[in-house]
Parts: sequence; C-alpha cells; structure tokens
Amino acid sequence: MAGPHVVVSRKGANRIRSGHPWVYRSDIVKAANVPAGTLALVVDEQGRRLGSALYSDASEIAVRLLSRTALEPERLVSTIRERIREAQAYRERVVRDTNAYRVIFSEADGLPGLIVDRYNDVLSLQVLTQAMDRQEIRDAVIAELAELFPAAGISERVDERIRELEQLPPRSGGLIHGEKSATTIMMNGLQLRYDGLSGQKTGAFLDQRENYAAAARYGRGNALDVFCYQGGFALHLARVCEHVTGVDASRAALEAADENAALNRDALGGRDIEWIEANAFDLLRGYADEGRQFDTIVLDPPAFAKNKRSLPTALRGYKELNLRALKMLRPGGTLVTCSCSFHVSETDFIEMLAAASLDAHRELRVLEKRGQALDHPSVLNVPETSYLKCVIAGVR
Repeated sequence: MAGPHVVVSRKGANRIRSGHPWVYRSDIVKAANVPAGTLALVVDEQGRRLGSALYSDASEIAVRLLSRTALEPERLVSTIRERIREAQAYRERVVRDTNAYRVIFSEADGLPGLIVDRYNDVLSLQVLTQAMDRQEIRDAVIAELAELFPAAGISERVDERIRELEQLPPRSGGLIHGEKSATTIMMNGLQLRYDGLSGQKTGAFLDQRENYAAAARYGRGNALDVFCYQGGFALHLARVCEHVTGVDASRAALEAADENAALNRDALGGRDIEWIEANAFDLLRGYADEGRQFDTIVLDPPAFAKNKRSLPTALRGYKELNLRALKMLRPGGTLVTCSCSFHVSETDFIEMLAAASLDAHRELRVLEKRGQALDHPSVLNVPETSYLKCVIAGVR
C-alpha cells in the first residue's frame, strides 16, 4: 500500500466502525511511512479502508480520525478551514445572550486536538496534538479565525504537560495575532472581565453559561456558592437572592470575582457579595458545626477524577460535599450540584447524590438534570465529549 497508512487491529477497527474517532497505540498493528503529526490512511488487517486520520507517534491516542473516507493530503488544510467555518455556523444557530462561547470543541467539531474559545473580541486558542501544531495547519487555523473575527486578537494558551506527552518542543503562550488580549464579555445580561494572558480559563467557565441562568431561575434567599472561582454562579444568584456568599481557595480568583461584581453593581441592584478565601471542605464542616442554614447552595468543584483509578476517591469527595450541603439547606431550599469529571458518569453522580440524601435524611426532588452548554456539543458515539453534570434539586 503506497503512501502513509496505519493498520489497526480488529478491536481498533471495530471502535472506528462504532463511530468513535480514536484508536489507541495498543491497537496499532503497523504504521508505515507515517511521520509524526501527518495525515494517514487507516485500514484494518484485511486492508479495508476505515478513513483518514491524524497520527501521533507519541500519544497513547495514536489515531484521531478526521474523515471516514480517504482524504487526499493536499486537501487537509482546506478541510480544516471548512470545518472551522462550519463550527462557527453551528454556534450562530445555538448560542444566545452572550458574546462568549466555545467556537471549536476538538472531536465534537471534527477538528481533533483543537480548542478555540471566543471572548467578545479576544479568541483563546489551544493546540493539543502533533498534527494541529504543524506550522501550515497553525497558519491556516489563525488565518481562518482572523477572517471570521477580523477585529479579534488571538492568544494561545499552552498546556506544558500536553506538549510533553505529544513530544512537542516547548512553546510560550501569549498573543499570537492582533493587539488585544483582554476584554469585557456579556453573558446572560452580566459583564465579566477576561484576560487571555492570565487566569485558569476565565471567570465565565463557558460550559456552565446556561447552567448559571438555570440556577438563577430557582435561587432565592440566602445563597452559598462553593468553589466560586471568579463568581459565575454567585453573580447570577445575586440578582435574585437576598444575600450571596462566594467561597474559593484562590485569592486571585476572588479578587477577579470582586472586580466582576463591581462591574455589575447596577444589575445586582446594589447588593454586595461576600467573598471568603477558604478550603471548601473545611468551611462546610465549620458551617455545619455552627448550624448555619442557607436557602440555595451551589457546588461546582474542579474535576476530582482525573482518571478511572481515582473514581472511588472522587465519589467519596463528591458525597462529602453534597452531604454537608444538604444538612445546611432549609426545607424548600435548592441544591445546584455539578461535576466536570468525565470519569464520573451521570449514573455515578446521581447514585452518589441519592446516597448523600439518605445519609442526610433529606428528600431530593430533581428539578433539572443538565449538562454543558450547547456550544460544547456532545456527540453520541464519542462519550468523551459529554463530561459536565449539573443537577438542580429541591430539598425537603
């Protein structure tokens, strides 16, 4: 067989035929004439074509399917540019009430290894694979984004660990196109500051945008936002609640949250938000011992399960948080509880929450079961694209 091609095992071929775009290195039978980060034809052991994929000679995910038909190498750049346009067209259909959203979500948009977020007139770019880091592809991505968003600056966020795993040379993050790296975004009628050169992601956490609005539909009274980061849930709740407390272990995050609150003073009706720097587990334990009570509690922790091995420990952590929150909610109160751990399934999360309610001797009535915002599309045959769980429940 002429040209770059990868032969995959029966298991790998079945995975592709089931609709998943990944083949792991353990299922590669042979990789012939395939330089790192290039486009290769993928075939099974009988030589039957499975499609064209981007190949990594370093990652455990060796094959990321780009097309289920044979794609000529000279069409690679034009295909990527076309898919960027398709991704933005999809967002124009589904995104409402904001100028901040995910433009490209890797495999969910047929662009494996590429993440692009829009924050008003600043774009944030993340490159996660050898193929997307090739200069001609990087140039094409930046050129297409510049055409779609001509007034925007483009900053790159670099994950050093990913670059090490992909055996890519070190690269510095920063502004790579245009002149602007900081801006103010609008979301659900609120303003939030974004700096493309600092911070964890953004105070907005774009995947929670629709859940912020949903939480505000049920929030009331005295509210507590745990793991508030830069204030996404807290700010939305402050428009409907009498008092809001936001808790996070990061002083820098809380300072940004306070700046966001100041931006929205009129929208919040002049209500102040109390920001507390603390370890969430310690604070909840202390509040419970003091008998503190709330009408609305939001739990939005970071991912506790980084891999399958950490799942039991993660579920214990989630249960402890939710158990303590349930004990502090007044009858008729609302719990908004989240997990962004892909390895914690929705079934795992619901079972954990049910167990916590039993131990707390509280009855939970599910008001909504939610996921990530629509600009982070979930593909049915690619479970990795569906990771965020958000349950809104009434407490009796």
